[in-house]
Amino acid sequence: MSEPITGVTAGGAVWTPAFVTDINQARCIGCGRCFKVCPRDVFDLVDRADVLSEDEIDDYEDLDEDNAQVMSLANALDCIGCSACSRVCPKNCFTHAPLPQAA
Repeated sequence: MSEPITGVTAGGAVWTPAFVTDINQARCIGCGRCFKVCPRDVFDLVDRADVLSEDEIDDYEDLDEDNAQVMSLANALDCIGCSACSRVCPKNCFTHAPLPQAA
């Protein structure tokens, strides 16, 4: 695997962005906070029934029955690694990791 992408802040510090790699859709409540804060249109709402099994849905008692949608990764390669989505997520649904540049 090649070296992860790194950058330099305005103050000269080396920074390694952590890109979103996964969303725990079984935990997601479809609140849309990540969608609203993302500057790059990385996410999209999809129907919960299209991505989760009945068992996965039943495992989370705190899901709102009226909320039939969850977040998905629509354009993962557009992620800039700012982690804003994780900071606003009330259910800690996101996994982030440093990544090499896509070929």
